[in-house]
Parts: sequence; C-alpha cells; structure tokens
Amino acid sequence: MRALVTGGTKGIGLATVERLLAAGYAVTALYGHDEGAAEAARRRFPAARFFRADVACEEEMRAVFAEIPSLDALVLNAGVALFGQVQDTTFGDYRRTMDTNFGGVFLGAKYAVPKMLGRGGAIVAVSSVWGETGGSCESVYSAAKGAVQSFVKALAKELAPAQITVNCVSPGVVDTAMNAHLSAEERASLIGEIPLGRYAQPGEIADAILFLLQSRYTTGQILPVNGGFHI
Repeated sequence: MRALVTGGTKGIGLATVERLLAAGYAVTALYGHDEGAAEAARRRFPAARFFRADVACEEEMRAVFAEIPSLDALVLNAGVALFGQVQDTTFGDYRRTMDTNFGGVFLGAKYAVPKMLGRGGAIVAVSSVWGETGGSCESVYSAAKGAVQSFVKALAKELAPAQITVNCVSPGVVDTAMNAHLSAEERASLIGEIPLGRYAQPGEIADAILFLLQSRYTTGQILPVNGGFHI
C-alpha cells in the first residue's frame, strides 16, 4: 500500500507518517521549505521518502505525482496560519493562505485521483474547528478551512462510484508549532474553553486520520477532534 502526506515533516503530518509506517504503508511525504525539519524527519523515519514541493504550485505537484505509479491513501495536511484583523490583511496574505490551505487540497486531489481509479483509495484532508465556526482575527484562514470541508463533501459524492472515500478531520487546538506564538495567558484562556482541559497532541489527530483512511464505509464526513471545544 502506498500513501502520500503533504506537510509531512512536522506536527500532525509527521505523526501521520509514523502511524502510516506502523500500519504497513510505503510513505512519501512532502514539505514546503524547512530543510532542518526535513532532515530530522529523514533521520527519525528512514523508511519514508521526503520531498520538497510547494503544494500551491501546480507544476511542482504534477511533477511529484508523475513519480508515483499508484496510490492507496492521500493525506492533505499542509497548511499555513494567518492571524490579524481583516483591514490589516493584504491581498498577498489572502492568496498565500487560500492557495496553500485550500489550493493545496485541490491540487493534491486532482493529481492523486488518477492514481486511485480502478483500484479504490482513501483521501483525508485536515481542516480546523475554525472552518466550522469561524475564528476571530482568522477570517481568511477560517474561510480556507471551510472551503476544504465543502470540497470534501462534494468530492466524496463524485468519487464514491470509484470506491474512493473522501473525508476530513477537523482538529481543535493542537500542540504544534502553528500555535507556538500564543502567550502563556492566551494558551491558558484557550485551555479554559476546552472541556478536556488540554491541547490535543499531534498523534491524536493522526489516529483519527488513520481511522478514516482505513474505514471503507465512511465518506463525506467531517470528523471533529477537539476535546469538546466545539460540540
């Protein structure tokens, strides 16, 4: 079995690589620009292949998938954060956030599906609780993650006749570098809103991803993994 993970060298992506390897998949993981994280990932998981590719660049994504003969599982995890009020957000900020968080999901699916046709497969995209509820000072990020969820629902209907499942994991607050900018006070405030009283660990999101990849009768679903943050 072959799997590809975008954003696969840190956080949720790297935890997913670990779970997939343990489940017997041959894993290819993509990363954007952090060569230090990529080298660390290669040392930790030498059985996986790590390639640099911009998920928002069609030429680079086309080239990556051209080297993959077939695919059984696709995890669309790559993403970037964007914090700030809308009046302070540039159009360049908007484009980068939408192109990476949603455009990368579109391009990954576009080039993965031909590798799954005739054999079936599973696609899981990683969204966010803000894609469900919207987050103050994260309007563009929330819009991108909401687009991911709508895309997943529509694509699941499109690909069901080909026995390709399409689902989405919607994490709450996860203990990753994306949230490292938060102050101690902000962190404590967020934890106070989470009924389970803590951030998620990346491996807990990866467990949900693996479940959806392996469930052959679950498709078109948004699976919240948020500790009760949004019910």
